[in-house]
Amino acid sequence: MSTRIRSHAKINLGLAIGPAREDGYHALATIYQTLAIHDFVDVTARPLTNAASSQISITCNDKRVPCDARNTCWKIVERTLARLKIAAQVAVHIEKRLPVQGGLGAGSANAVAALIGLEKELGVVLATVERLAIAAEVGSDVPLFLIGGTVLGLGRGEEVSPLPDLPETHCVLALPDVGVSTPQAFRDWDRLQAKVPENNENKLTAAAGSDRLKLLGRMWASALAASQESLTNATGVFPAKCEEDRAENLLLELVRAGIVNDFEQVVFTQYPSLRGILETLKRNSQEGNAAMYAALSGSGSALFGLYATAADAQAAVERLTDKGVRSYATKTVGREQYWRDMQHPG
Repeated sequence: MSTRIRSHAKINLGLAIGPAREDGYHALATIYQTLAIHDFVDVTARPLTNAASSQISITCNDKRVPCDARNTCWKIVERTLARLKIAAQVAVHIEKRLPVQGGLGAGSANAVAALIGLEKELGVVLATVERLAIAAEVGSDVPLFLIGGTVLGLGRGEEVSPLPDLPETHCVLALPDVGVSTPQAFRDWDRLQAKVPENNENKLTAAAGSDRLKLLGRMWASALAASQESLTNATGVFPAKCEEDRAENLLLELVRAGIVNDFEQVVFTQYPSLRGILETLKRNSQEGNAAMYAALSGSGSALFGLYATAADAQAAVERLTDKGVRSYATKTVGREQYWRDMQHPG
């Protein structure tokens, strides 16, 4: 018997880019949000004798997914076995339902699912700090999937902290047939920043850029916490009459706190069609189904809109379909539900 783990997607509610670091990465501040849409990852593992070397195999129903040492599942299994000092025969099968590329963190989520499945198969549990360290070695957005829900990411995105959860909210993903290179997007961002005059107060030096990101992180966290507090009674329970407005209020607080995706400044210039798709997600109609919030996710090319009702979300799907843009209707997933769904996939 294998262990099956649900592997959720994510979006970036906002993403601020700071200066390039000495290690070649850029400093970031972002808010991740996990979604109900998912892959499945099945893990089978058995220990080998101390003299044996570990054997790892990866299979997938999507031929575009590499099934060798380039795969994030392979990387995390290999590192985890080394950390545990265990030799094992491990087989991982990825049932791909999410897009292979596009800014939804599918490969990173697969890696965390493989880690959780491996622990269950071997009957071991790594300490949280060890899990996070291994995840950060595999990829910048891998650690967020060890928390789930609404998550603040700093550093290069791997320094993660739980935030007050956005309530379950209808979400529409737009997945255009456009390939955005993340390294190229960063290079375009650097060129854009280099055009800012030296005497401009907004020019990002390494110190000023890092300070800006830390400030934004605090502002975003405070905006979520303050809005949650303002809507609760003394018991910490959301009154029923406030529940339907809660997501909109939280998103409004984030907008007031300056949440944006900096990549939009360069990606939309390179791919103007993406700006048009964003406007389609945002657009109001006679039925009043404008998005509460919409943005590019990560460096793209995926975009998303958050909506007050299922009908509003469905109207957005229909608008995108009319334009020939592939889309999915899903929902945001809070931390408690995320872990329940991940480990009891049904």
